[in-house]
Amino acid sequence: MSNTTDNTELTAAQKSRQGVIYGLAAYLCWGFFPVYFKSVKIVPPLEMVSHRVVWSLAFLLLLITWKGAWPGTIAVLKRPKSLAILFVTTILIATNWLVFIYAISVGEVLQSSLGYFINPLVNVLLGFLFLRERLERPQWISLALAATGVLYLAIQYGSVPWISLLLALSFGLYGLIRKVLHVEPLVGLTVETLLLMPFALFYLVQLNQKGTGIFLTHGLTLDVLIPMSGIITAIPLLLFAAAGKKLRLATIGFLQYITPTMHFLLAITIFGETFTHTHLISFLFIWAGLVLYSLHAYRSVRG
Repeated sequence: MSNTTDNTELTAAQKSRQGVIYGLAAYLCWGFFPVYFKSVKIVPPLEMVSHRVVWSLAFLLLLITWKGAWPGTIAVLKRPKSLAILFVTTILIATNWLVFIYAISVGEVLQSSLGYFINPLVNVLLGFLFLRERLERPQWISLALAATGVLYLAIQYGSVPWISLLLALSFGLYGLIRKVLHVEPLVGLTVETLLLMPFALFYLVQLNQKGTGIFLTHGLTLDVLIPMSGIITAIPLLLFAAAGKKLRLATIGFLQYITPTMHFLLAITIFGETFTHTHLISFLFIWAGLVLYSLHAYRSVRG
């Protein structure tokens, strides 16, 4: 009896370690995204999203073939309920891509970092609302501190930081739905890109007919970088989906500090974005919430 328990605990520990490795790899990849998208900022956001869909699908179909995952993919395509849910996740991830690329193109990497700093706490709230994950007082205080930071920024600038909020909410909901949907990460992402493909391809064809498309018209460097969007899009999403199957939503939220920290440092050191007194106060509230949440999570794990 004890041997069975030990084996079960070992298996759970191994799954947790794998999940952490997958999560770290995903968030490190996403942390460098502003560098890539700055290099292709001449491409309008909607056109870039369309290319991400097309080239991601090409890469994913190769993976599906290599791994022999066509039966599972076809099975999902034949399930109306799964397709309906994946259509929702498709809208969420496409929204996230579009808003993020827009933020990079207009020099708002700080706003994107703010959005992804908020995202871990959004995950905590979503876990409470939809997965019945119990929140204790420190977690409620963490959420209140983050909300105060966002509200202060909105009041000082006279406008809601919609880029930050859309990034946090769209990706938080995407992670939540993909966590509870019983579809393999590779299959799920392939179906999502398949659902987006007709719209993306139609838009790119329209641009080509009008002669306004960027691809194959602005030099070899862009012609190489644009197709690379498929690989850099698919790999971290697959890693993220795999991590989500092995970790609690709150643990995923903890790992997400990596991406916004990298975006924040890139914004103020490499991209030269202005970090104002208002930004500082807003970020301090959010960072305080994250620190409190992290300390509480650490103490809970330590028992």
